[in-house]
Amino acid sequence: MKRKVLVVGSSRGIGRAIALDLAQQGFELVAHGRTESVELSKTLEMLATYQVRSLCFDVTEREKTLKILNEEVERNGAFYGVVLSAGIAKDMPFPGMNDEAWDSVLRVNLDGFYNVLRPLVMPMIQLRSGGRIVVISSISGVIGNRGQVNYSAAKAGLIGATKALSRELAKRKITVNAIAPGGVETEMIDARLKEEMLKAIPMGRLAKADEVAGAVTYLFSEKAEYMTGQTLILSGGLI
Repeated sequence: MKRKVLVVGSSRGIGRAIALDLAQQGFELVAHGRTESVELSKTLEMLATYQVRSLCFDVTEREKTLKILNEEVERNGAFYGVVLSAGIAKDMPFPGMNDEAWDSVLRVNLDGFYNVLRPLVMPMIQLRSGGRIVVISSISGVIGNRGQVNYSAAKAGLIGATKALSRELAKRKITVNAIAPGGVETEMIDARLKEEMLKAIPMGRLAKADEVAGAVTYLFSEKAEYMTGQTLILSGGLI
């Protein structure tokens, strides 16, 4: 039986690259998008030759997320692995930050951790075959970043949650790790921000989405079964 993996936020960018990489490694993929969007359809098209299904829900809607994930587990069994890749940023100087910018970033990036994993962890434990949880954090959650107090707070929170959950699940042979990329070359990054980031990165380029996906694939491999509670930093030498 193939091991089933949910990739949250796989409509595009990093999440899409992760879904493709894990599918190529032979995992049974469940691709997630907030809605049945054109972007999610493109991901599914790219995965057409693999065993893949999709789920749609907003990670900030706790009750709906709980209902959909409970139904999925009841119908198709527990997940072996979960990758949390959904995230948003709303950058602005802290003195001018509004409530919506703070609340929405924490709801997606941090509350999403709880809303998705809370209904899935116990079924993973009951599966008794170990498992993998990988959380996509950010370099901003490690060193902070000007104009990103909200985003840095959420991503730092994910690192703390990853460390704590890894301790709870280690005896169950379920590893929990985070990846903290620096700048990543995706459609979400604008030219001005990219130029500023390149000045600070010793390697002189942004990461590729495939490189982040490769780190996730490593954490899902047998070679990483002793690694848990860690944060892999992919920053091109920034720190």
